[in-house]
Amino acid sequence: MKKVLVGMSGGVDSSVCALLLKEQGYDVCGVTLTLYKNSASDAKAVCDKMGILHKTIDFSELFERTVIKEFTSAYIAGKTPNPCVTCNKLIKFGAMAEQAEKDGFDFIATGHYAKIEEKNGEYFVQKADNEEKDQSYVLYNMTQKLLSHTLFPLATLSKPQIRQIAEDNGLITANKPDSQDICFVPDGNYASFIKNVTDFIPPCGNFVDMSGNIIGKHEGIIKYTIGQRNGLGFGFGKRRYVISKNSQTNDIVLGDNEDLFKTKLIATDYNFISGKIPQDPLRVSAKTRYKQRQTPATITVNGDFITVEFDEPQRAVTPGQSVVFYDDKTLLGGGIIL
Repeated sequence: MKKVLVGMSGGVDSSVCALLLKEQGYDVCGVTLTLYKNSASDAKAVCDKMGILHKTIDFSELFERTVIKEFTSAYIAGKTPNPCVTCNKLIKFGAMAEQAEKDGFDFIATGHYAKIEEKNGEYFVQKADNEEKDQSYVLYNMTQKLLSHTLFPLATLSKPQIRQIAEDNGLITANKPDSQDICFVPDGNYASFIKNVTDFIPPCGNFVDMSGNIIGKHEGIIKYTIGQRNGLGFGFGKRRYVISKNSQTNDIVLGDNEDLFKTKLIATDYNFISGKIPQDPLRVSAKTRYKQRQTPATITVNGDFITVEFDEPQRAVTPGQSVVFYDDKTLLGGGIIL
């Protein structure tokens, strides 16, 4: 019987993930990763209900040293990071996968909405059948080795189906609300969190127009993001949007909506799931935000960087976010936008 270690947050998705794998005949053990003020009680109750083992692994120091540090540093530098990408890479499919291998597990599993397919010895990540819930965007750092030891049993299910399965089996997480915000900043107040963690108080600075003329004052660059319109104050004479942020000068550039559109970006810290870096320009469909639709583009790899040229201008391309590449529904890879 194959052994699988299931990452369990205490939500309904990971609960049903464990249940389905048990029903499929795996020897299942649930694990809750102690990261940042999270509780293991619901996950343990679900495991007890199913009659499977549950344990916790304390990765809080690693989480703070990597995910939180990278998150706070990026915001202070004027970027808008996606900590879920970092957490998947370093914690869930990094440290947890390494621990599972050491402990003799054949697989790890999570409640991510995505598919893993194998063809001729090569592994692929496909978008989930339920594209509204698809989470392939945050999985672009997966490798061939990881995919060969990972299971995503929720790939073909919808959220209502998952809640029904949980309810039918008497799991206490059946009607538990989905988490909406970053797990360690549940109230969404990033500036307050960064101040509490780092003692950094963002200095006020200038709003400038596209020509560099000072047109107002801002309350610190970490409080604003590219494309933002609300919360900028009044007196500009017309509707303005955040176009860019400069952490060196502490300026925020404001402009018109059309100033937000660009056809080209540079990305770094990239990964290709096949393990093969394209030697020639490659046609892909790409997106620069989690919920954004894919759009045609050409990518060119040059050393540590990828140039992405879109067929059509993209709005509010944001440094720190990920640009992710697909071939139709197959995830190819991605990188961090500079």
